[in-house]
Amino acid sequence: MPKAAAGKILSIDVLFEGVRNSDRAMIGRAITLVESRNPDHQTRAQELLHKLLPFAGNSQRVGISGVPGVGKSTFIEALGTKLTSQGKKVAVLAVDPSSRRTGGSILGDKTRMDELSADLNAFIRPSPSAGVLGGVARATRETIVILEAAGFDTVLVETVGTGQSETMVADMVDFFLVLMLPGAGDELQGIKKGILELADMVAVNKADVFEQKLKQAVNGYKSALHIMSDVSPNWHPPVITCSGLTGQGIDDLWGRIEKHRRLMTDNGERDTRRENQRLTWLASQLQDRLMDQFYSDPDLKSLLNDVQAELRAGTTTVSTGVDRLLSAFHRNNSA
Repeated sequence: MPKAAAGKILSIDVLFEGVRNSDRAMIGRAITLVESRNPDHQTRAQELLHKLLPFAGNSQRVGISGVPGVGKSTFIEALGTKLTSQGKKVAVLAVDPSSRRTGGSILGDKTRMDELSADLNAFIRPSPSAGVLGGVARATRETIVILEAAGFDTVLVETVGTGQSETMVADMVDFFLVLMLPGAGDELQGIKKGILELADMVAVNKADVFEQKLKQAVNGYKSALHIMSDVSPNWHPPVITCSGLTGQGIDDLWGRIEKHRRLMTDNGERDTRRENQRLTWLASQLQDRLMDQFYSDPDLKSLLNDVQAELRAGTTTVSTGVDRLLSAFHRNNSA
């Protein structure tokens, strides 16, 4: 297929064929299209996604979370290269934090995964989180559809590791892996209970560095998980050790993920989980669209400024301000 000139508007049919043929440039163009907030681009993106949807859904989706400094990128490169060496096609969605002031992001994951980024059986896509809670880019779910339709059988979603709703990633993957770091002080006091409650497995990374503290860390996480409710009644999250730097424990880790997939497929939980995720996706998209509609209305923006000024002055309450804004919103949309 001839390469398209940069900036040229491609037809949906051309993008569709390019994605289905695993053309890396076309995959990139398709992802850029779904990431765009331009209304015309979004219309075209939905048309493309509808065509690709019948060819999606066959990958193993793995979310990988962990605090900054735990070694997510090194771990993902080790896991990704292990899987591609076994003939798998691996896609990595590396979501970088966006600046709250400028909207910009570092987008440095390709430079941290030299070997994997050069692998023809791998595709790495760094995307800014654009301020979306959960450290997950707005279009990550739709990007997964594109990658699956392009033939990638494994999709790894690396999350930012910061933010109040980091666990959003659990609502779009089949397996949620939490990487933890031993030797960093009071680990159990520093972790978020919500993340562990959603974990399908906890992996204590950098086992080659903190050998003496591994046993204590593993026992601590096992105790924490023991008093929490499991995500599935048929699966208790294991706690293992690994090293992204040396590859130690990677085979065992992936073997457990595959075991989880077989178990959940056989008992029907995998399908149920994905069905529930689509409903969550619906609610998320509805919220995004309503917020976009709200902030694009100049009258509402003016009223919002007035309400904010009154709140600063202490002359109104938050609930009253919300009531006024919602009333104006409903009036404008019923006119």
